[in-house]
Amino acid sequence: MDPKRRLVLEHGLKSMGSLGVLVLLLTESELVGANTSAKLIGVRIWPSEEYTRIALESDQVLPISHQLLTGPDRLVVDIEGLQLNPTLKDLVAKVKPNDPYVSQIRVGQFQPTVVRLVFDLKEAVKPQLFSLDPVAEYQYRLVFDLYPTNPTDPLMQLVKESAKKEKLLLEAQGKKDDDPIAAFAKSGNLPELKSEKGIKPSVPQASAGKANDLSGAQQRIPFKRLVTIALDPGHGGEDPGAIGARGSYEKNIVLSIAKRLKSKIDQEASMRPFLTREGDYFVPLHRRVSKARQVEADLFISIHADAFIQPHARGASVFALSQQGATSSTARWMANKENSSDLIGGINIKVKDKQVAHLLLDMSTTAQINDSLRVGNSVLRNIGDFAPLHKNKVEQAGFAVLKAPDIPSILIETAFISNPQEEKRLNDEGYQERIAEAILAGIKDYFSKNPPVARRG
Repeated sequence: MDPKRRLVLEHGLKSMGSLGVLVLLLTESELVGANTSAKLIGVRIWPSEEYTRIALESDQVLPISHQLLTGPDRLVVDIEGLQLNPTLKDLVAKVKPNDPYVSQIRVGQFQPTVVRLVFDLKEAVKPQLFSLDPVAEYQYRLVFDLYPTNPTDPLMQLVKESAKKEKLLLEAQGKKDDDPIAAFAKSGNLPELKSEKGIKPSVPQASAGKANDLSGAQQRIPFKRLVTIALDPGHGGEDPGAIGARGSYEKNIVLSIAKRLKSKIDQEASMRPFLTREGDYFVPLHRRVSKARQVEADLFISIHADAFIQPHARGASVFALSQQGATSSTARWMANKENSSDLIGGINIKVKDKQVAHLLLDMSTTAQINDSLRVGNSVLRNIGDFAPLHKNKVEQAGFAVLKAPDIPSILIETAFISNPQEEKRLNDEGYQERIAEAILAGIKDYFSKNPPVARRG
């Protein structure tokens, strides 16, 4: 390219307006090779408080280079072998005002076969840029994950959210009215919250006024500390999960059910819920497990909507981990399908740390599996009171998301989204409410017989 034209081009990129699209007139010689450029199939943005993901799907691998700039904060990405086209321009309009990290995206033809993306950032980020090979319905994907430089501590956030409930629980037990957040910050643990396994704690009576502060929470406090329930809505973001014949996405249905269950747990005086994802974004399997461990969860429940190759398959199922292979061919098939979530959702293999590799090994213990089977049977019984079951017992297989070695963990398939009748039921708010109620009833039944032990140090 002529040096003068290049200077004009670089100046134009620096001065692109809010619309962020620079249209170039290239000479005939500069268009040589344009016909061999990659074809861009789609662009998607998945914003969340945890991180923002930008995905570009194409028919071939896209080589890239990038740099972070400050004053103001920007991420500049050059993509080789690509021509500016309407699909790429659509990326500009996909940025939402509530995106925590991206204020706008500007695109331009930096060189005849190089497109430049400029991400104007709301704060400094730690970007991860990587490529994904074709899988499932996707072709090649170029992924930009923008993480905050100072991520929120999920345990501290949970303590803040449940501070009022914690205070009321302590007061109901006649304990000193400590500030649970201050106590947590000081000691790294919640204050004086212990119980012994196998011994049901005393049940002090809370005053009616304090119980009303919990918006209908139980007036009798069954435990000496708050029980933390980690709720894991399966899939999300780039990973839609199963898709029903009517076009329903599993990721949306299970998030709705998880939020309903969270709301019900919020009404329990002695329990607090934690969601591994709160919106439509992807969370890798190992990250779901590590989040549950970070908040010191007493129970981990992964919520899904089943799918099978035959549309007449029906009924809810509950699964636990197995150390000795799957209990049935269906359980093995289901585990393999759910474990493929990382490939579809897209993880950056280069940044997998030792903890990730360790968690993906079979770290399960006999005690964890036995507890998982107990709570699984309790949940299955309660679901079976109103809904058909696929199997009348808890099945087991090597689900990666159930491998927390110290947290009872179950995976619930709420119904078959691949069955047209059950897909319709899964979209019904009444059915979602009843599923959430049944899961909560199962949780309460389990803990009434297996009170939580003291928190880990």
